[in-house]
Amino acid sequence: MGLAAVPGGGTTVGLSNAEAVEDFEQEIVDEYALSMAAAGLSDDYIRSTRSVVIEFTRTLTGPLWEATCVDADRFLAEQRRLGLAVSTRAGKSHALAGFYGFVIARYEGVIRRSTGVLVAQPIDEFNRQSGHSLGKVRVPPADEEVDALFAGWRDSVSKARKFLPAARDYFAASLWRRVGLRITETAMLDIRDWRADLGGFGKIHVRFGKGSRGRGPRPRLVPAINGVDQLMDWWLAEVRPRWGPDWADPDAPLLPSERFNRDLDRCGRVDSNALRRGLAIHVDQWLPAWSGRMTPHVLRHYCASSLYGAGMDIKALQELLGHQWLSTTSGYIHVRSDHVERAWHDANQRVEARFATSKTNRR
Repeated sequence: MGLAAVPGGGTTVGLSNAEAVEDFEQEIVDEYALSMAAAGLSDDYIRSTRSVVIEFTRTLTGPLWEATCVDADRFLAEQRRLGLAVSTRAGKSHALAGFYGFVIARYEGVIRRSTGVLVAQPIDEFNRQSGHSLGKVRVPPADEEVDALFAGWRDSVSKARKFLPAARDYFAASLWRRVGLRITETAMLDIRDWRADLGGFGKIHVRFGKGSRGRGPRPRLVPAINGVDQLMDWWLAEVRPRWGPDWADPDAPLLPSERFNRDLDRCGRVDSNALRRGLAIHVDQWLPAWSGRMTPHVLRHYCASSLYGAGMDIKALQELLGHQWLSTTSGYIHVRSDHVERAWHDANQRVEARFATSKTNRR
């Protein structure tokens, strides 16, 4: 498609027939895909975003640059009618908002000069999926409840009919509770990822941390605080070697499955669903009030709330949990109902201590 110069600068495109309009629409979509690739987004993310854009444009009665908020309203309402999950609808809304942001930034001038149409963003504050509706707030259980769960679970491990899977599930859940690892991050750990030589406690190299917007894994080093250094010593010294000789292979999974991988001549990697089942079984047994509600992610929320309550600042929590945005971390913190009273009490104690020190110095 040719570009023509216009008086006063700028370019136009010839859109005299339906075929020319369709070609220009395809060019815009292809350019958006190219820009996402240039930004380093994954092929899967680019494909899914492109398919959402095409799905939306097929519902329009005119060119994509004439889309309005009403068109987006109808599209998203139809997605709801079809029974798509809230998170899926939110993903499509986000994809369309990104695409039209690109169109406005890159093509608004050309489209306006060629057609007289001023491109508008069809996703606004009214039809954009609200963050509050993306799921239930994961308020974690109280300290006493979590302590009771893990105390009962720990004592039962040595008596379990299958000791090794029981110990593995307890180990994994303890990582969620103590340093807030995600379940997938946990399952993907290899033996080499434990770096006892780093820092004062050792560090876990999380190589498959959750990325953002399809940019791939976001690795980080997680300090083995909150008793995790002792947990790692127990696992690697007393339990992992009992799974087989591959415990000396740094590329072997840290958390093995019960199935042996004959091709690699080592234990297979545990499946995330097996870890979820292990948690659910022991919650039913030791904390039945939370049956059906306790998940690995709830324990991640518990970890954030517990460490924040113990004095860890929110910036350190953000780094520990692997969040890109501080606002995300703040959503993980659920303080106790008496936190205002406790903060007031602690502040008064600090003031009294300063006065006492001041009086002593004057004497």
